[in-house]
Amino acid sequence: MAHWSAGNAAAGVALGWWGGCWLVVAFFALADGVSRHREYRRIKGMLLRYGFSERILRPLARSRCQRDAALHAARETGHLDRARAYFHGLGYRWYHILPDLVVRNPLAFASPTFLRTSFLPGRKRRVRP
Repeated sequence: MAHWSAGNAAAGVALGWWGGCWLVVAFFALADGVSRHREYRRIKGMLLRYGFSERILRPLARSRCQRDAALHAARETGHLDRARAYFHGLGYRWYHILPDLVVRNPLAFASPTFLRTSFLPGRKRRVRP
């Protein structure tokens, strides 16, 4: 705003654009954090109710954030070693940060399906007529 009011419109627009982009990044980081917390609570409830099952963890193996949420839920329910061994058996290591879909297709970040599965965890609900 200082550049804009001083008459330097180009610098004001450039810095405003830069700040706006970082605001969008911060929003997505916040949305991802909220989504991972919801997913952690959902997985923790499933592990408490049904015990350890690979079927619970299988859909979470695609992304590092989901694996971390699942491992945290497994830690709190006493299934950490088994969950860690399961993800290790699938070939995931500490350096596998990007989601599998993004590794296969780098433009997947813009896909509505990727955004929906990333920020709206849980099973799909059917709409009944």
